[in-house]
Amino acid sequence: MKILHVTPHLGGGVGKAHAAISPALPEVVEQTFVLLESPRDARFADKLEAAGARVIVADGFDQVASLARDADIVQFEFWNHPRLFECLARCEWPQMRSAFWSHISGLSAPLIQPGLVEKAGRFAFTTEASLAIPAVAGLSETAKRRLAVINSGFGFANASRRTPVKGRAPTIAYLGTVDFVKMHPGFFEAIDRLVGDPRVAVWGAADDAVAIRARAMLHPERIVFCGETGDPQTALADADIFFYPLQRGHYGTAENSLVEAMSLGLSAVVLDNPAEAAIVRDCETGFVAHSIEECASLLQMLLLLPDLRDKISKNAVREVEENRTPAQSALEFMILWLGLVGEEPKHCDFQRALGADPAAWYLATQCPPGAAWEVPEFLEKPAKGTLAHFESVFAGDRSFARLRQPGVAAPRPAVPEREKIRA
Repeated sequence: MKILHVTPHLGGGVGKAHAAISPALPEVVEQTFVLLESPRDARFADKLEAAGARVIVADGFDQVASLARDADIVQFEFWNHPRLFECLARCEWPQMRSAFWSHISGLSAPLIQPGLVEKAGRFAFTTEASLAIPAVAGLSETAKRRLAVINSGFGFANASRRTPVKGRAPTIAYLGTVDFVKMHPGFFEAIDRLVGDPRVAVWGAADDAVAIRARAMLHPERIVFCGETGDPQTALADADIFFYPLQRGHYGTAENSLVEAMSLGLSAVVLDNPAEAAIVRDCETGFVAHSIEECASLLQMLLLLPDLRDKISKNAVREVEENRTPAQSALEFMILWLGLVGEEPKHCDFQRALGADPAAWYLATQCPPGAAWEVPEFLEKPAKGTLAHFESVFAGDRSFARLRQPGVAAPRPAVPEREKIRA
């Protein structure tokens, strides 16, 4: 069974997930990964090649189309990357069996267009929370049967569990995106509210706004910025509690850092965002808070009660070992692929769902079909998937000029043939 994976790159969570899953797949699966841009980090590409996969950097859409013709299934590693939208809309796709594995939730921007889900042979999410998005609610019953949820966040296999020690002051840790685009600014307020002298290690490259907020704390000495790490298992080895409050509208799904921390036996405290609530079972494998104030109360409780930390720790390790493993995701992909490979290839006009130019592709990540987009008062920094990112990739493209006009709307999805007939 030949699987072609079309992906902007193999960095971050996407590369990490496939590098873990690929060795767990049976030998009958032949994987080719075609990258739409040159990799900045080859670690995961190297691991995939070591596991027997082929990794190619595309030299154009003709090559991508040719690879698609030779594949049994074409799987798109989907998130709001400009190059992927360009490829979906402008490549001359052959008739094919298409699958999408979405690495964005669609719960808030970046959104997932319902027309894209409708056209896919299979559409898999990385979090159960995505099953509640509008793009799913409006699908036909036939299209809903083509949906799946396949986890992309895994713990550390055979890791030593962090055992609470009575009499030793516990440590709190955060590891992940240290930027208020994802990290909740109330993180520092919660730490300030704690009684005593807690130690808090923050792992990741800290954005300037985060560092400024930390310096403004009542107790800035409690926070230690440890920088980036390529070895999260070692970074979390001395921690007891994982404090992971994220912004309400963040873009994450499988939350690798959270799952990894749980696999090490850290007691997690998160906010009740859908993606985190789909991972942490409140009061069983961690704690799900409804506010920053409640986060502080839960942290204080965990700091004071080593027996509770021990109970949560054991449950968290068991949960990850049983439900969030590469072998489980590999099995779920085999079920998805075997169901799809028995179907006839079909033509996929993704451009009708996403639009024909870069401005339309960006709007497809921001607005429901036909909805008006509000012109921002300022330009964001070119973080992934932002308007600044799209403009930097397609520099000088004239389509962006219309985004400065009021009332511009996202593309409407194509009307399915059965609905045209009814009309």
